[in-house]
Order: sequence, then C-alpha cells, then structure tokens
Amino acid sequence: MKALIVEDKAYIRKGLLNLLQLIDTDTQIIGECESVKEAVIIANACKPELIFLDINLTDGTGFDFLDQTEHLSFKVIFITAYEEFALQALKIGAVDYLLKPVDVEELQTALKKVYALPISEQKKQINTVKQVWKNEGTQLILSLHDSFQVIDLNELLFCETDKGYTTFYCSDGKKYMVSKTLKEFEEQLSNANFTRPHQSFMVNLKFIDKYDKSGQIHLKNGKKIPVSSRKKDTFLSTFLNWNKS
Repeated sequence: MKALIVEDKAYIRKGLLNLLQLIDTDTQIIGECESVKEAVIIANACKPELIFLDINLTDGTGFDFLDQTEHLSFKVIFITAYEEFALQALKIGAVDYLLKPVDVEELQTALKKVYALPISEQKKQINTVKQVWKNEGTQLILSLHDSFQVIDLNELLFCETDKGYTTFYCSDGKKYMVSKTLKEFEEQLSNANFTRPHQSFMVNLKFIDKYDKSGQIHLKNGKKIPVSSRKKDTFLSTFLNWNKS
C-alpha cells in the first residue's frame, strides 16, 4: 500500500517512518509533507492509498486537506497530540488515530484495521468526524465520565446548569450531566433554535407549549421553566418571532 505522511513535525515523521520500516514491509512511504498545500499537490500527483494525517498543520487542518481531495480515493489514519476535542471527534467517528509520540503496538493495530476497512465505509466515518469538528449538523457531543454521548438537538428539550454542571433533558426521558457550564454550549444551541430565558436554562423553542404572564414557560411535557425579568423582553421577541415563521 502506497502511503503519504502529512505531519508538520519532522521528528514525528521520522519516528513514524522508522516504525513502519521495522514492522510493516507492505506499506511503502512515497512522500512526506508538513502543510495542507504541499499535501494536496503530492496527493494529486502520487495518488496514495493510505495517508497518515496530522490534524493541526502549519497552514490549516487535516480536514482542510480532506475537503480539497474529496475526489481522490485513499484511507486515513489520523495523528494527533492529546487534545480533548480532537479525540472526541475521532472517537465519535470511530476513525483510527495515533497519539503522538506514536506507539508501535497502536500503529500495528491501526494498520490492521484500516487495511480491512472498505474506503466507502471509512469515508462515512470521516464525514461524521468532520461534522463534530466543525460543529455542523444537529448533533451535540457530550463528554461524560466514561463515554461520549451523541444527542440529537431536535430531541433535546432543555438544559439546566448548576454549580458548574449542566444537565441535558431529552424528549425520551433520558438526561445527561456534564461537568461544564451552559455557556460552553450556548453558541451551538442558539444556532439550533434554543433560547436562554434564564441564566440557568436553555430551552428548545419547538417544545414550548405556552408562556404565561406570571413569567413561566410551559413545555409540551408539562415542565415549567422560569423567565428572568432581565431576559424577559429578549425571550418574548425570540419566542414571538419563532411562532410567526
């Protein structure tokens, strides 16, 4: 299998090359590069079958490279330093990755898996990773104590924050608590038609049944959410405009 190493640190490229020469005679390294621009040129010219792809490069990300080479057909093993969000995206997508510095046993395992995986299947996995990375789509990824939980924002009723923790309440009755404040999720939720009527709550507009003049939101499941006096005017404007559309 012809392989290309796309990594901006020379010592990581050298270490990976040495490990591949030691353990795997079936992988032929046809090139090394450290930037998105260089990688796109080499990939188009050499048509690699496998790419060891760093996420953070000198002039962009590995996902920028993938966007520019969608017409090519190759498999990918990601390389990353320990970054929570990078690992979160990769794990949700079930894509093979190597942590820096590369471990020989993890490399062997990744190669076995990627050799057996059809390219079409891996492309689906990588598309999931890209969505998580770019905060696209209607999924929210929660980092729980022992797992990563995928939540469909269309089925999320509301969120409640308290003492540095946020609890997510779903329409199926399930709830999930994370050790992060609501502010860390506010931008993505606001883009998905959530409103923040109170410092402690964000509510999905589609699940609001009514607002009463005592200052409470009634959700379709019977739950009542308070509206603070400071946020009342903003909430009413958002709520009324939502119901006009």
